Amino acid sequence: MTLIHDVGLGTNQKALKINLDSKIYGTFAEIGAGQDVAAAFFKSGGASGTIAKSMSAYDMKFSDAIYGPVKDGRYVCEERLISMLDHEYNLLIERLDEQRGSDTQFFSFSNTVVALNYHKTNQPHGWIGCRFQLEPQGKFHDIVIHVRMLDNDTLMQQQALGIIGVNLIYGCFYYHKNPEILLESLRDNLSKDRIQIDMIRFDGPEFKDVDSRLMSLRLVKNGFCDLALFGPDGKILQPSDSLYKKHIFVLRGRFRPIINVHLDMLENGVKQFIQEPDVDESKLVVVSELTLQSLQEGAEDRIDEKDFLDRVDILCSLGQTVMITNYVEYYKLVAYLSKITRLKIGLVIGYPNLEYIFEEENYKNLPGEILESFATLFSRKVKLFVYPTMRNNLIMNCMKFSPPAHLNDLYRFLITNNKIEDIYHYNKSNLSIQTDNMLGLIQKGESGWEENVPKEVVTMIQDRCLFGFPCVVIPKKTEKNA
Repeated sequence: MTLIHDVGLGTNQKALKINLDSKIYGTFAEIGAGQDVAAAFFKSGGASGTIAKSMSAYDMKFSDAIYGPVKDGRYVCEERLISMLDHEYNLLIERLDEQRGSDTQFFSFSNTVVALNYHKTNQPHGWIGCRFQLEPQGKFHDIVIHVRMLDNDTLMQQQALGIIGVNLIYGCFYYHKNPEILLESLRDNLSKDRIQIDMIRFDGPEFKDVDSRLMSLRLVKNGFCDLALFGPDGKILQPSDSLYKKHIFVLRGRFRPIINVHLDMLENGVKQFIQEPDVDESKLVVVSELTLQSLQEGAEDRIDEKDFLDRVDILCSLGQTVMITNYVEYYKLVAYLSKITRLKIGLVIGYPNLEYIFEEENYKNLPGEILESFATLFSRKVKLFVYPTMRNNLIMNCMKFSPPAHLNDLYRFLITNNKIEDIYHYNKSNLSIQTDNMLGLIQKGESGWEENVPKEVVTMIQDRCLFGFPCVVIPKKTEKNA
């Protein structure tokens, strides 16, 4: 039977359907922005069939007494959410499993949220999770999400939180067989300008085949957020938590495949970045960024998910933290990252990207055009490091760059004020290497690319036939009959 996403189902209808399902029973623990998820079930009717307990340990001392202290003192974090799920679910099983466990699918819903403050100066966000059984006395499953609330009114944010909480619980029980539908259902009855989801994690036996990296890609591709992040181990990271109070150094590329030039850009770019007087190396996070544009191919902007995973596998094998974004323009990336950290941000770019940044046509949609974009891109704590390019036997770098005449004074201002800097130490032999040329050789099965690609990457490409590398299948030998 095909699972269908019932997009016409309202929030009250979802809550009522769960309330009338005698098998589903659980608890609600909500901190920081009211109890709007539990309230939705109470208001829809029949809540006594679903809710065993609803609570909010709003005071920090109460919260610590029940769930234990948090390490870094931040109560709106994944650590606090998991401790809430652990405590509430274990208590539910301890008290009710013997009585009704044989015919009940238990769940515990929790959230810890900070809504918009009175002065509207903070960044409203929250962690939301549901731990649930898919069969009576079965193993539990977790779905955890991180949301950014965008409404400019506290009551509207609370309402949105109630809607997405109901969507999550409904999805856990009715859409779990198709994680893509479950993901899409989370924004039922919500517009994307009200709430963003920048992290989702599936755990449990039913989700053993769910690839968290693909889920990150779909978050960005389907407009749930503009940026997703995961670590070298492939696990999804929440950007605000992972990059909070960090120096961020970013290399953007197609990485199809990653070649020695990319590694040289990173290595020498980072070396110069950490020499900056206001950079603390111990707080540095280095990130490789893939944009949706770099992943899309063909007229239909199709994304080959296997190709995406191949690129990510290679980056992760080299110890890279990977970022997926929907930011074509660098200033949009900087605007996002600047909301997470106040520490210095570094971008390493190739010379052609420097030319692109100074093309005024790219900023016609902005009221202030190129000046508006530069106000963000070259803000107080941002610096660009430019890797040179070889053209007509000339090394092109910052000193050789000539912007349009009317932008020349602006460019000199940025150079003088240490906003743009050449990468001084680099491997000159890399300058004539182009990723597309290497990809062409790989796809033709011709030699000459191996020396320009990291050895471990060469092995992965050949062993796994990545990026169109032609595999040679050697037939097994068979013994001839005597």
